[in-house]
Amino acid sequence: MSEVTKAIKQICDEKGLNYEVVLDALQAAMAAAYRKDYGNKMQNIEVKFDPDTGAMQVWDVKEVAEDMDLEKVQTDFDVWVARKEAAEAKGEAFTEEEPVRFNGKVQILLTEARAINSEINVGETLRQELPVPGDFGRMAAQTAKQVIMQKLREAERQTTFDAFKGQEGEIIVGTVQRREGRGVIIDLGKVSGFIPPAEQIFSERYIPGARIKVLLLSVALGQRGPEIILSRANSGVVRQIFTTEIPEIANDTVEIKAIARDAGFRSKVAVATTDDSIDPIGACIGQRGSRIQTIIAELGGEKVDIIQYDEDTETFLSNAMAPAKVNRVILDEDNHEATVYVNEDQFSLAIGRGGQNVRLAAELIGWKVKVVQEGGEAKEVSSDGGEADVKPAADEPAAAPVLEEKQAA
Repeated sequence: MSEVTKAIKQICDEKGLNYEVVLDALQAAMAAAYRKDYGNKMQNIEVKFDPDTGAMQVWDVKEVAEDMDLEKVQTDFDVWVARKEAAEAKGEAFTEEEPVRFNGKVQILLTEARAINSEINVGETLRQELPVPGDFGRMAAQTAKQVIMQKLREAERQTTFDAFKGQEGEIIVGTVQRREGRGVIIDLGKVSGFIPPAEQIFSERYIPGARIKVLLLSVALGQRGPEIILSRANSGVVRQIFTTEIPEIANDTVEIKAIARDAGFRSKVAVATTDDSIDPIGACIGQRGSRIQTIIAELGGEKVDIIQYDEDTETFLSNAMAPAKVNRVILDEDNHEATVYVNEDQFSLAIGRGGQNVRLAAELIGWKVKVVQEGGEAKEVSSDGGEADVKPAADEPAAAPVLEEKQAA
């Protein structure tokens, strides 16, 4: 075994690289180097590197094609291209098949091929061995080093990608690095993630060096490694924090049926259970509100309404309108629209600041919702922003709290 081969095998073993993959890449790199320094662009170079002896062989490899008039072949192709472009310019369909072409880099005409090997036929491969210059071995060693380093980088990128790909949809912890445009760069250790503007909570201050919990939205393998998109505003953040903080949700005793979120302000979370001995809302709130207070702190002070889910849409919507008390609900099943009737003193609470409460309730049940005031002056407002001059109820926040990232983390 040559010294080069030993070195390659040792590095492959230490770094967990596939030796055959590295060898194939090495031979391809050697072929490119040979073509550049000793061959020409019309040669289809193939290099064979013997791992045991360190010896190398080089060939120009071509497929044998039928004899043809190359000038006519090129003319026919040029005419075909002109007709195709003319048809496309007129918006007409063009169905003519592309004429046969000749590629001198990977093909050789039969007459020329038989001048080298008299027994060869069309469709077969002609391999012409080329000389190996004396200094090609030194160049091969340099190429081997470059290829191994490249494969190491690729392997590390793939390993990192696989690790983060398996965490999509989960909460991970990082450190705020810096702002980049309107986005935020988060240090995740070996790589960085990105919170785009749409996934940020506008009131949060992302201070460099602060620890932060984020939802891993998506991972893609880019040219420079994994491209990781993170979120603070996605409803998945709420779902994952509930799963972490509430054992009954983690073990599927209590199920989150739906989440509607106005990030930084308020979330509504619909829960249910198949175990009659468990109160799903109580499980989420915890003794003396301990669990829900922890969740609110994790969300940077965002209000959270725990809603009892119900298969009956009227009941579910009545629950979803909390903290407002609902008198009755009228459903339009065909149009998926609902009208909620409330007393005068519940109207502003049902609507919420800027229509937030009714909008979140509508999002939670998946229906369009209209709120109508009963008694006194008739008023109504829709979840899609219908008419109403409504002042916020006393317990509605005027704005989301401005957060230090230590609180949001």
